[in-house]
Amino acid sequence: MNFSRKAISIALLSTCLSGTVSADFIGLNIGASRWTPDITGSFSSDNTGSSSIKLNDDLGYSDHTSTTINISFEHPIPLLPNVKYQGSDLNASSTANLTTPKTFNNKTFIVGEINSTLDLSHNDIALYYEILDNWINIDIGLDLKKFDGKVSIRDTANNSSEITVDETIPMLYLAARVDLPFTGFYVGANIQQLSIGDNSAEDRTLMVGYESSMGLGIEGGIKTFTLELNDASNLNTNLDYDGLFLNGYFHF
Repeated sequence: MNFSRKAISIALLSTCLSGTVSADFIGLNIGASRWTPDITGSFSSDNTGSSSIKLNDDLGYSDHTSTTINISFEHPIPLLPNVKYQGSDLNASSTANLTTPKTFNNKTFIVGEINSTLDLSHNDIALYYEILDNWINIDIGLDLKKFDGKVSIRDTANNSSEITVDETIPMLYLAARVDLPFTGFYVGANIQQLSIGDNSAEDRTLMVGYESSMGLGIEGGIKTFTLELNDASNLNTNLDYDGLFLNGYFHF
């Protein structure tokens, strides 16, 4: 996924828009973060005879490094929501020795070396309103999480199988931030959540940050992402990503 190209295009558009309106009413935030989550859980296909495959024990996954680009654009028009874009690269690969045969998407994979890819990369578009905007900031709205990835497995006998992950999940978006007076420091949290029947997704961030008077900022904390799917594109998942992140940004 070409997050950089998308981010540059959105940034140019936002810059053009901000040039036509007073900077006192336009807010633009551009940032990039590094996230190092531990990956745990399992997945399976919904075909008859498929079995649960564990990321750690069967495929050898442990941790991952993810890059995220985020851009938010706020404006003074009351009835129109503000917009936030976030692109997350969650593409991980692993090579491990399979100790028991596993079936995935009507293919049986034998004991021995196995290569796998778990790609849950996605784009978020959040449409939100500012409920409070002073030393306490609260945003609430709707987040559309669009997955563009795959789950694939290949063994030494050249058996291979792949399921494309092409799902869009609407989620509640809630963000809160408390500024510590006269210091530039703040604490905050972001939550995106959905639960429909057997399917659920949750994206949570807890952070501590500092923003200078010039608009340059840095923040870090803990980010978790969980995804439980039941027969979504013929895929079942029970996955957890949990780790520290560091984000740098420019706010003007």
